[in-house]
Amino acid sequence: MRNKNPDRRAKPDLICLGQIGAAHGIRGEVRLRSFTAVPEAITDYGPLQAEDGSTLAIESLRPAKGCFIATIAGIRDRNAAEALANARLYVPRDRLPEPAEPDEFYYADLVGLTAIDRAGKSCGTVIAVHNFGAGDIVEIRRDATGKTELLPFDAAHVPEVDIAGGRMVVVEEVVAENEMSPAVRGTAKPSGGG
Repeated sequence: MRNKNPDRRAKPDLICLGQIGAAHGIRGEVRLRSFTAVPEAITDYGPLQAEDGSTLAIESLRPAKGCFIATIAGIRDRNAAEALANARLYVPRDRLPEPAEPDEFYYADLVGLTAIDRAGKSCGTVIAVHNFGAGDIVEIRRDATGKTELLPFDAAHVPEVDIAGGRMVVVEEVVAENEMSPAVRGTAKPSGGG
């Protein structure tokens, strides 16, 4: 199952498209990680909004190892670029196209879904979606215990997602097996954005 961007629990009407990293050089350039399906497409959405509400426009973008080097409008020296370090860049949800494939979802659309078993019984609520490099993982707060669990977001563990119905089916047998495995179980941590 493909997903287009990271968790954005703190911004319910916005979708995180990227994150600024460290300053690059002395002329105000920054390193930029793009979370869009086509990384270069981050410039297609117009000005982006930072977490502090400021608007940032990407003037130029060039590839670098593992990221892009970007020029941001109005940022002309290293000190200004350093002030932007780690800023997440958002766009209003209505500026994004609907997912093209039936098994493609925006992370933001998954957060808040009720996790149910095949019989329709509620198991918990999706509170975040992560990708630490080995695939997408949903974080579910269990109804019975209030604890969170990480579950691979794949067809074996999540065979059905119904965004309109506000639910996703999780396979309880797979969840029970994974409760023994520390590799797919964890506690809630701040989202790293992918």
